[in-house]
Amino acid sequence: MKASLQLKIGQSLTMTPQLQQAIRLLQLSSIELQAEVQDALESNMMLEVDEGSNTSEESPGKSEELKLKKESDEKSDQVTEMNQDTLPDELAVDSGWDDVYDSTASYTKTGSDNSYDGFENQDSKEKTLREHLEWQLNLTPTSDTDKVIAMTLIDSLDDDGYLTESLEDILAAIDDNDLEEAEVGVEEVEAVLRMIQSMDPVGVASRDIKECLTLQLNQCDVELSRLEEAKKLVNNHLDLLASHDYNQLMRKMKLDKEELTEVINLIQSMNPRPGNQVSEARTEYVVPDVYVKKVKGVWKVDLNTDSIPNLKINSAYANMIRRADNSEDNNSLKSHLQEARWFIKSLRSRSETLLRVATCIVERQRAFLDYGEEAMKPLVLHDVAETLGMHESTISRVTTRKYMHTPRGIFELKYFFSSHVSTSYGGACSSTAIRALIKKLVSAETPDKPLSDSKIAAILEDQGINVARRTVAKYREAMAIPPSNERKRLA
Repeated sequence: MKASLQLKIGQSLTMTPQLQQAIRLLQLSSIELQAEVQDALESNMMLEVDEGSNTSEESPGKSEELKLKKESDEKSDQVTEMNQDTLPDELAVDSGWDDVYDSTASYTKTGSDNSYDGFENQDSKEKTLREHLEWQLNLTPTSDTDKVIAMTLIDSLDDDGYLTESLEDILAAIDDNDLEEAEVGVEEVEAVLRMIQSMDPVGVASRDIKECLTLQLNQCDVELSRLEEAKKLVNNHLDLLASHDYNQLMRKMKLDKEELTEVINLIQSMNPRPGNQVSEARTEYVVPDVYVKKVKGVWKVDLNTDSIPNLKINSAYANMIRRADNSEDNNSLKSHLQEARWFIKSLRSRSETLLRVATCIVERQRAFLDYGEEAMKPLVLHDVAETLGMHESTISRVTTRKYMHTPRGIFELKYFFSSHVSTSYGGACSSTAIRALIKKLVSAETPDKPLSDSKIAAILEDQGINVARRTVAKYREAMAIPPSNERKRLA
């Protein structure tokens, strides 16, 4: 083939570094954005925190707080000077630290709060179930063989505290090299299991729900009302209780309705998942990105400026840049200055976009803010994108892991989007409002005659909402509401 040159004209979408940075900042949550800002402050010399923007907006209460803090600092300085005056210039060779300073002063908290705040309280890590049981095992006088068996049993527990392996499998999993010369059988493993079951939390290391409830009932006060009947029900008729066959239970246990209710209430006061009492889950706090409040009858949306610091260009470094200088240092300053300007612009673009989207959502969902979930309007990403003249992907990035603080609570922006269901009046009802109606109907139902999914669908149809029975079942399962046969209770 003969080589030739051709000229073509076309259009293509190119992602500039500035656009990539703006999109990346747009999809970050508040906590992730704080980390990103901190990294930018540490890596770019041209960026600094604009602390002057907050000083002019300080409230009188805050200025009074600063004044009190200044007075306390002056008092602490006076105490330090007094200690320096009382300290001799030269100490005797045989003098000790306790001769000059009170050794307990550093560890005692003055004031109304006398709680000790030592170094051991600085560790905020929560114990796991395994660590909690191992700590109790170390306090229990046992032989080396029993300790090996106990650790194998503890390692076989699930998150709920149940023993998921059989005793034969536990025995086979024990390494013979860790045991003493004596033979170990299933009886020894059973004995060690009983020892672990006597530990805290009560009911741990159970093999099934029956054993778990029995262990907890055995720890109750013997004078507790209906305790013997509860043990009998758990040991002999737990399947009837699971199927909510109360008539059969009353007949077999020879109890009337009120007596059976007391027995069931006692059993339900037990914890079927004892392992959850010792959890390693940590509390995750949500930082709202926007605040919504009603001012003179109008809902207003404000950004949470406290979560993200205001940035500005460092004038000292910016003045060092010389136009005609092409040295390496000068080019580095120019590069940092350009990156700082892009970063500040991307932050402003993120805030403006977030405020526009949140304002549009509030305008569409004013009924929810006034009346609650049952008044939620159907809303999809396309509606907001069309109103603001943006792409749906941009709206999706803005509403992901962004939170709105309202008088009704803190919600993710995604919460306000829901599909719609047509009504008999020609309108539309959001799926969130339907879930709220289902939850309201279930909470108001008769305990001994709960509403079935078909009955709930018929009630909603009478209210003009056309929803199928399987749709009701789907919404009910999404809210973790059990079916009607499991919701049946004694009235």
